[in-house]
Amino acid sequence: MKLEGMHHITMITADAPQNVAFYGDVLGLRMVKKTVNFDDPTAYHLYFGDEQGSPGSILTFFEYPGARQGRAGAGMIHTIQLGVGSDDALAFWAERLAAAGTATERGERSLRFTDPEGLGLELVVAGDGNPPLRAIHPEIPAEYAITGVEGARAYAAGTLDADRALLTETLGFTDEGDGTYRLDGEERHFHWAYDTTSERGCGGAGTVHHIAWHAPDADHVPWQQRVAGAGMHVTPVIDRDYFRSVYFRQPQGILFEIATTSPGFAVDEEPDRLGEELRLPRRHEHLRPQLERLLTPLTNPRAARRAEALS
Repeated sequence: MKLEGMHHITMITADAPQNVAFYGDVLGLRMVKKTVNFDDPTAYHLYFGDEQGSPGSILTFFEYPGARQGRAGAGMIHTIQLGVGSDDALAFWAERLAAAGTATERGERSLRFTDPEGLGLELVVAGDGNPPLRAIHPEIPAEYAITGVEGARAYAAGTLDADRALLTETLGFTDEGDGTYRLDGEERHFHWAYDTTSERGCGGAGTVHHIAWHAPDADHVPWQQRVAGAGMHVTPVIDRDYFRSVYFRQPQGILFEIATTSPGFAVDEEPDRLGEELRLPRRHEHLRPQLERLLTPLTNPRAARRAEALS
C-alpha cells in the first residue's frame, strides 16, 4: 500500500477575482472547478490544475473576502514548488511575471516569487522523473508551462524530526536527511522539507490551510486505519463529491488530508467545460439562489478567452 504523491494543496485568499486572474491567467493553470467550501458554503472553493485536474497538479483556494493578511510560521507550509521543464522556462517566467508586476528572485535552477497575497511560490526545474501535468494557455508555450506541483517546504518549531516516524514508518516517505523527505508513488513523487523557525504564524490570506496526499480508492479506508493505528486523531471518511477524504493534524501541527483518485472533476461537468459554471456540493444545492446572489461573480479565464474569440 503506497501513497501516490500529492493530491492537492489548499490555501486561503481574500480576493477571488484577483486569485483567478493570477493562477488562471498569469500562471496559466486551468481553473477546473468553481464551487464552495463544504463546511461553509458562503465561501468559494476554487481549483486550478492541469487540463484534467489531475492529482499532483491541483492548487485550491478558500475565499474569505476581507480576510486579514496571514503569515507563515511554525507548523505551517511556507513555500510551494511548481515544476517547469528547463532553465529556459525559468527565463520565460521571470519575464512574464515581471510584466505582470510580480518581483522574482533567481536561484540555482529555481525562480522564487510570491502571489499577490504573499504566498511563497518557487518554480523549480523538474528533471527527476515526474510526468508533466500541463495546462494549455495561448500565451505560454508548452515547453515553458508549469508541469505540476513538485514539492513544498514547511516551518518546524524546534526539532526537524518531530514527525519522522509518522512520515517514514506510517506514510512511506523516505528520509533524505536534514529535514528533507521524498514520497514516491507508482507514477509521481513529491519533495517535502522543513526549515526551522521560532516565529508563530497566523492564518489568513496568502497562507496554506492543508496539504492532501493521494491514495488509490481501494486503499483509502486502510490508510485511515493505518494513520489511526499510529496514534493520530483521524476523521471519518468524508465525501467531497470529487474525491473522498480523511484528515488529521500531524505532530508539527500541519493539517494533512488523504484524498482518493475518484470520481474526479468531470463527474458533474463536461471535460472541455471544467470550472465554467458554479457547481455546488449535493448537500448545498438547495442554497443555490442565495449563494448566487451572495458570491462575487467570477469568469473562468478560458471561457472569457473563448467568448472574446467568438465576438
